[in-house]
Amino acid sequence: MANIKFGTDGWRAIVGEGFNPQNVEIVTNAIGKYVFDSFGLKKKILIGYDPRNMAKEFAQQCADLLSNQGFEVIISKEIIPTPVLAYGAKLYNACAIMFTASHNPPKYLGMKFIPDYAGPATTKITDAIVANLGKKIPQNHGKIEKFSFKEPYIKHLQEIIHFEKIKTLQANIIFDGLYSATIGYFDKILDEFSIPYQSLHMEHDPSFGGGMPEPKPKYLKELIKMIKSSQNTIGLSNDGDGDRFGIVNEKGEFLSPNEVIAILLLYLKNTKKLEGALVKTVSGSFLLDKIAQKLGIEVIETAVGFKNVGEAMRKYNAIIGGEESGGLSIQGHIPEKDGILANLLILEVMAVKNKTLFELQEEIYEFVGTKFFNERIDLKLENQELVRTSIEKAKKTQEIGSLKVIKTDLKDGVKLYLDDNLSWILIRPSGTEPLLRIYFESDSLEKVEKLKSFLEVIKR
Repeated sequence: MANIKFGTDGWRAIVGEGFNPQNVEIVTNAIGKYVFDSFGLKKKILIGYDPRNMAKEFAQQCADLLSNQGFEVIISKEIIPTPVLAYGAKLYNACAIMFTASHNPPKYLGMKFIPDYAGPATTKITDAIVANLGKKIPQNHGKIEKFSFKEPYIKHLQEIIHFEKIKTLQANIIFDGLYSATIGYFDKILDEFSIPYQSLHMEHDPSFGGGMPEPKPKYLKELIKMIKSSQNTIGLSNDGDGDRFGIVNEKGEFLSPNEVIAILLLYLKNTKKLEGALVKTVSGSFLLDKIAQKLGIEVIETAVGFKNVGEAMRKYNAIIGGEESGGLSIQGHIPEKDGILANLLILEVMAVKNKTLFELQEEIYEFVGTKFFNERIDLKLENQELVRTSIEKAKKTQEIGSLKVIKTDLKDGVKLYLDDNLSWILIRPSGTEPLLRIYFESDSLEKVEKLKSFLEVIKR
């Protein structure tokens, strides 16, 4: 039991090693006790699973255990994306458990608890679940029902996506299923609304084609190659459980999640006239701050992790919330990242504005007046003591090269704001190993290179 640890997005382990029937039973019992203590047996529990090895079997084990504790359990009839299950939690005022390891290597599986507000569990909730490890509630008589959450989710999307406008889009669409949970969902949505597209990698595969279920250029090579050999064509993809997005423009260039969030923020505010704040993490680009400033929108900055973004979205009724790792959601949806929604919104913006993806990128930079360049370096150290020493050095840093530190933020690691008002550095420790994640951003690649002198500051 000592090897069961909850991270920012639930518990994960290697199938057949830490992720085994005994540990799944321990975690299921702990979640069952949390739900019972918080709501009693009247709270329904939804269960879903992505295409990973043994995910369906472990989901069924979980359902059996919870029904034997007296809960009414509703298990998905089929593979389901995390955001679809999360929407089900909102719709049916239920809690949910998703069997997924998101974008992690195929050998991993995990259990993610989704409370009835339909977003990631907060630290307070996961701490309570961890405190329940080794405990369970008395046996009772519940029931299990199988259900497809697909149609209610698609019906909801019709309330926030302008499908008729997307049908007028002149661009060619290629959907890279990437062997993920969104196969049978995103393509079904396009089919249902008669939106033409091409596709590849459209079968569920526990090994994800021998690659990683992560929609980044490294794993989208075939998609990018197809786009570069085509005219007026864009690419869309999602990660293993469908909560992250990957978008490629007409030139075969990958859009950074920061750019996608920026494009959508401008559109949602100016065209859809939504009111509220922007929620971003400390690792999000200045691009977002600058657009929000020009639009007169408050910026709420959180620690890294969508559980923090989702919590702030619920509190501030944000227009949009997102993170640089490829997750976002918007007002009127759920406080959980949704890659299906992100892809559809981008298609809507292109159709409504009658612009290519590349033109939308140019529009945000013209609106702000500058481009931003960023880079992340993972610095491996010998031990945790050196990590702590480096963090303390970062806190005391007053200048980097010719730039002075004008503000130090400690909400998640150490973030240094520099006096050109265009540059920043963030240093965050890994929670699992002696490693520092160091983010650099500025308005030129040359300045980013100069910012890297900071590495010598924290190493010496």
